[in-house]
Amino acid sequence: MESQVDELVRFFKALAEPNRLRIIGLLAQKPQSVEQLASTLRVGESTVSHHLSRLGQAGLVSARAEGYYSIYALHTAALAGMAKKILHEETLPGLALGMDVDAYDRKVLAAFSDANGRIKAFPVQEKKFLVILRHILEEFEAGVKYPEKRVNQILAKYSPDTATLRRSLVEHGFMAREGGGGAYWRVQKKTPAHAEKEPMPVTKGV
Repeated sequence: MESQVDELVRFFKALAEPNRLRIIGLLAQKPQSVEQLASTLRVGESTVSHHLSRLGQAGLVSARAEGYYSIYALHTAALAGMAKKILHEETLPGLALGMDVDAYDRKVLAAFSDANGRIKAFPVQEKKFLVILRHILEEFEAGVKYPEKRVNQILAKYSPDTATLRRSLVEHGFMAREGGGGAYWRVQKKTPAHAEKEPMPVTKGV
């Protein structure tokens, strides 16, 4: 059975040629024969036939007999269906199925942490620093309020500069805190479609 990736590769390969794209444009105007397409494109009929074969394999064109000629027509439904499939938010992540999506994060953590997991130096690049913050964030439970003293105890496992880590977690939206040096809690980031009111975090002492 053809995989989703193989199907998309075949589709894009079918379109990855200037004259094939021109054929799509011409057939979008009206069905045409090989001879008509060859005359408009100023290429040989055998070349047009080859391009039509590739487009047909991708399900984009079909032919019908009309006298001595074959008339080719564009399958607009196939184009619309493939566009919908490509752009579907549930489809795109599946294209990376089997890939090690956490490889970059592990590389950053290995470069900036020692064997005990302590941070050797804060990355200058924000993208890499965010990897460090996301990693540390896993120490905090969702829905729990932490006194500043407890937050510092947790952060001290990673760096003596707990103030920078604490401030950065808040500034980058990973954690929130009450005013006046009060409790901290992990922020549950949600998409707009699931942006329901978050439950009040419970206080967790030292």
